[in-house]
Amino acid sequence: MAGPVLVQSADLSAPRKRLIATLAVFLVLNAVVTVLSVWAHLWWAIAAVNFVLLVVIAENAAPLIPGKRLQAYERALAIAFPLLLLVGWELLVAGDILNPNWFPPPTRIAGAVWSIATEQDQFTGTSLFGRPWRLPQYIAEDGPAGAQTLIQESHLFATLLRVFAGFLIGTVPGLVLGVAMGVSGTIRRMIDATLSAFYVLPKIAIFPIMMLVFPNPFGEGPKIAVVAISAFFLVTINTMVGVRDIEPVLIEAGRNYGARGLTMLRHVIIPAAMPVIFAGLRLALGTALIVIIAIEFVRSQTGVGFLTFYYWEILAPEKMYAGLVVVMILGVSLTAGLTALERAAMPWRRELRTRRKA
Repeated sequence: MAGPVLVQSADLSAPRKRLIATLAVFLVLNAVVTVLSVWAHLWWAIAAVNFVLLVVIAENAAPLIPGKRLQAYERALAIAFPLLLLVGWELLVAGDILNPNWFPPPTRIAGAVWSIATEQDQFTGTSLFGRPWRLPQYIAEDGPAGAQTLIQESHLFATLLRVFAGFLIGTVPGLVLGVAMGVSGTIRRMIDATLSAFYVLPKIAIFPIMMLVFPNPFGEGPKIAVVAISAFFLVTINTMVGVRDIEPVLIEAGRNYGARGLTMLRHVIIPAAMPVIFAGLRLALGTALIVIIAIEFVRSQTGVGFLTFYYWEILAPEKMYAGLVVVMILGVSLTAGLTALERAAMPWRRELRTRRKA
């Protein structure tokens, strides 16, 4: 029993020594830089060197982490890096390297996020969430009309409504057409060139056309339509690729089991293409959010995009950054929700991962 233990200890000694050495270099470098007060002139170079050293430290620390805690260690790295960026930003502002008027520190931005989330803007009469904690009071005073008033006050609700409505309207026909193009070479040859031509058009450039098409050019219709068109192309193309590139052996296996027509489509083709389809859905959802934020910048009186641009216009940079933070949180949350849906739709992938670990 002593042999393997000694070998394992010898294998870990090299990463441990490199880890200690790199940590020493990191600490000495930053101590020297602080003593000499050269941050203001060389902060970008020092930040780059520190980043490289931190990567080396993380790589040398990984072999020393027990296998059961390795996943937690990887999650800690994913959380620590953005926190480190925020700390660096705070220090750069505190050291007068970044102008706090145009690059307010993260602490001020966090306060601005709290402000737009909990307070109503005195000029626009709106807020981020619509102050849902006042819902009982408004319902007691005005009934359903009071609840509607709070909903209309919410920028977040307006953006999510446009994203979800456009995403669903564009996704359903995109899935149907993508499956048809993937299964039928004739349909693919007929539509592929036209689809490619329209796909390269900037989606925001379609917005003026939608304003001409809809009876109310300033209503929700044009905004939702542009989001739907953006999602449609991405879902169609990815679904087509996923269905077209299915391994022939899977089709042959389905035929051997008697699968034909809709049975083949339901039990073989769609499940096999699902990873690529969900990749397209993730891209489409992210694009839907980007497009609606851009539209809200230029033609809207509600929404997170309008909120961000409004605070830029009135020169409130910390609240402008707060709006951008909300957009990023929205993107992460929507992607996480779609990833959870993907796991629920493909339970066999969890089983395969469990078997591989076993």
